Amino acid sequence: YEKRNIALEIPVWDADLCTQCGKCVLVCPHSAIRARAFAEDAAKDAPPSFKHVPAKSKDLPAGTHISYQTAPEDCTGCGDCVEACPIHDKSNVSRRAVNMAAVGPLRDQERENFAFFLTLPEFDRSLIKHGTIPGSMVLDPLFEFSGACAGCGETPYIRLATQLFGDRMLIANATGCSSIYGGNLPSTPYTVNGAGRGPAWSNSLFEDNAEFGLGMRLAADQLMAYAKQLVQEQATDLGGDLAEALVNADQREEAGIVEQRGRVALLREKLATSTHPRAKTLAPVAEWLIRRSVWIIGGDGWAYDIGYGGLDHVLALPYDVNILVLDTEVYSNTGGQTSKATPLGAVAKFSAGGKATAKKDLAKLASDYGHVYVATVAYGAKDVQTLRVFHEAEAYAGPSLIVAYSPCIAHGYDMLYNQRQQELAVKSGHWPLVRFDPRLAETGANPFKLDSAAPSQPIKTFMESETRFAMLARSHPEAAQRFLEQAQRDAEQRFKAYQDMALRQDRPEGEGLAAGGHGVWTPGTQQQFNPGARCGTSPPRPA
Repeated sequence: YEKRNIALEIPVWDADLCTQCGKCVLVCPHSAIRARAFAEDAAKDAPPSFKHVPAKSKDLPAGTHISYQTAPEDCTGCGDCVEACPIHDKSNVSRRAVNMAAVGPLRDQERENFAFFLTLPEFDRSLIKHGTIPGSMVLDPLFEFSGACAGCGETPYIRLATQLFGDRMLIANATGCSSIYGGNLPSTPYTVNGAGRGPAWSNSLFEDNAEFGLGMRLAADQLMAYAKQLVQEQATDLGGDLAEALVNADQREEAGIVEQRGRVALLREKLATSTHPRAKTLAPVAEWLIRRSVWIIGGDGWAYDIGYGGLDHVLALPYDVNILVLDTEVYSNTGGQTSKATPLGAVAKFSAGGKATAKKDLAKLASDYGHVYVATVAYGAKDVQTLRVFHEAEAYAGPSLIVAYSPCIAHGYDMLYNQRQQELAVKSGHWPLVRFDPRLAETGANPFKLDSAAPSQPIKTFMESETRFAMLARSHPEAAQRFLEQAQRDAEQRFKAYQDMALRQDRPEGEGLAAGGHGVWTPGTQQQFNPGARCGTSPPRPA
């Protein structure tokens, strides 16, 4: 239990104006504002000031109500939710569907409202569209109230992952900001749902986090294989249909995992009365028949620099791991040192005169393997693309890499404008949004997709809006101008290269594929990698 009470103002929901788009929930760095859908009669004992209205979504059953509620003692007052709100009152354009108000008169009332909000039952996840922002934001977060900075650009990605997959996540977390706010013991921001399920989290060193997470995957796969072997040995006692379903379950999507949980519950009931000599051996490992979602999380200092060798090693293998790189483009936790993710011309520790070399293109390097799902995201610029990427990455039965643009206080602007800066980074060409999906190549389609438009803003607009670039114009004006001109050329060339990759024609049906440079597939030989045919397991280790 840890209530900081640091916000001077908190967001207040205007239920009459709200369209229930969910954007305020998506961008909240601390899960302090959240949505929940429920049957109307569930709120019959609600406090008088508790707000709830009929759900506008036609995807939800008739009679469903929805509430957007703030945790007043956990909110940091960053204001990002208000900035994200797209709805304006036509009679007063400064007023939105979420507005900041002084916390003093509201604290006691909203504390009671939030306490009641938490008693509402979690809505049936099978009735919610997980692929939409309004739908996915009704899902309960299993990462909440961390000690991250107000307006943090990293934490919304982690919270999103827990909303979608948290009840089955195994997380290997590299040292850095995400390990500090992720494991600031004795409290922890990772939590469980009503069924007691939540992410299992552990922190490793800077240099070996990718291998640490790979070990989690290998252990989970080995335990699953062992459990399946025991099920097959006891198939006659358990019932052939149940045994076959347990062993061959399709668990790539959540519906399949829910079904497998039901089978495992039935299996345990049978094992409790079984006289088979191996029944007591199977019982402790039966839970591992349910597929785990393994996530390897860390910052750019880990992924681009100190842990890059291990990261590359894991990407080169065919195992089913999801790698999330929270790219702040600098060593944030240790005070703002330059990393290989730091862009050209940015001022940081050890680059007082501006970084003289370009940012490493981690996504492009990873796509060279051909068998890795790769994407770059920025939730403040294109939230639907971010949501789609998380779903696609987790559903892919091989290694995936998500490189997430993460605004940071080290960039030198008010974090209230976190989302504005993400959008500017994309529109200027500094951060193109791309996806590389090997599954498309298997069907003969181009696996590379460019999800952002051609730059519509000069890179100068982006760089001058952040102190990490702008300060160089005062200390080293000639170098600043040189870097600015080079950055503009780089942005144009980078987009042109990506555009060429995205416009490559799909191969004629029947032709083989070979991995070409920078993730471009060219006709020729057969594809070298085919993810594991059996869902829920990783492919065998290559010879």
